[in-house]
Amino acid sequence: MARYIPPHKRHSKDSNIPSPSPSPSPSPSHQPQLRLHRKSKKQQQQQQKSFIPGTKIFYAKDFVYRWIVAPDDQDAQLSSSIRFKELSCESIERKDGQKPMILVCDRVREEMNEKGNSFDKSPWVSIVEKIQEDLLTSFQIARSEMSKDGEQNIPRFVFRFGKILFNDPSINLDDINNSSDVENVLSQYKKRYYTNVPTSFVDAVLGDYVSRIGLDFVEEKENYYVKVSDKSRPHTTISCKCRVIEGVGELDIYKIELNELRHMIADISCLDKNLDLRLLLSSKRILTSLTDDNKDSLSNIVKSAVIDSEVKGGLRWPLGKESFGDRYIVVGVWHTKAKTFSNSSMRLKVRHADRFDFRTSTGEVAQEASLRVPELTKLLRDENLELDPMIDMVRDTLKLIWGHFLLWEGSLT
Repeated sequence: MARYIPPHKRHSKDSNIPSPSPSPSPSPSHQPQLRLHRKSKKQQQQQQKSFIPGTKIFYAKDFVYRWIVAPDDQDAQLSSSIRFKELSCESIERKDGQKPMILVCDRVREEMNEKGNSFDKSPWVSIVEKIQEDLLTSFQIARSEMSKDGEQNIPRFVFRFGKILFNDPSINLDDINNSSDVENVLSQYKKRYYTNVPTSFVDAVLGDYVSRIGLDFVEEKENYYVKVSDKSRPHTTISCKCRVIEGVGELDIYKIELNELRHMIADISCLDKNLDLRLLLSSKRILTSLTDDNKDSLSNIVKSAVIDSEVKGGLRWPLGKESFGDRYIVVGVWHTKAKTFSNSSMRLKVRHADRFDFRTSTGEVAQEASLRVPELTKLLRDENLELDPMIDMVRDTLKLIWGHFLLWEGSLT
């Protein structure tokens, strides 16, 4: 009898087989006409579904999504000089069957080269003005939901580097170029935020920006995340955060969480930069209601995992060991290595992540970078403190990001 090979092991052996070629994207002059319609809040949430393997995203009832163009320059010349450029991205091409597109505005880049940052308002000022009301409301809601039955919600605010990708076949440049309100027109299109940043950006962060800003190395962590489906919670995924027990080679669970709950996202297309920015307010949902039997079941699944660098996600299970009883079954795995740097006012994390989704047999290796402001987090979690100072912290952090991290001039490909 042939030896059983788990699905993600089989997948790893085929990793060198070329992906099917995506359908060619139509040239701008032959693109179909744009079908303009305003999307509901529910449709906007559906547009933001995660494509990170093994991940389901939960949205708060009052979730807010904003897409913003920076610099804020709403004259006719801006809209007339916008174009889309195809970006090679294997994981998305394999999923969508076509190359995603990024937003480019040559006029903004030309003006920045000629006269520097001389727009009417600095980007960090105009961005905060646009989202201030939404920020304050979302901050208050996140605070009010920190404690729920069976779980502890811990709010956090993250500045995440990446690129906004457009993948809507109905995009028509004529409608955009003839519009006096670029943000309003483009906000109707399907888009996703891609957090996998180029190696050259990570090198610039570690080799230049860290020392320039005055960040000190804090720690390097290696973690495994075992994503488990619970039949008693069919719409959620349990995430077991694990470390390797030295000398034993087994995984040990040290934190059990539910799906992240998102309260607000502000995606910023930085027209004069090579990367974009996401502002994310979410809550980590720590599961506190598990019985000892539940914990033992999850622990048995995790301890049965075999660490294997040859498979995607870094873990595999002997036949039948990837589930426990008829309640729990593994649906995804992550293997991450993260370096953290900090000073008195901010915390930077650079992470290498190898992810695999058992349900779709898809995986991705990504490099990610994000910033957090500890004092902002402290204010966010204390219901007795004022919210207004948090707005100033968001503005100041955006200014620092524009003055350092977004100066990166490398290529996305």
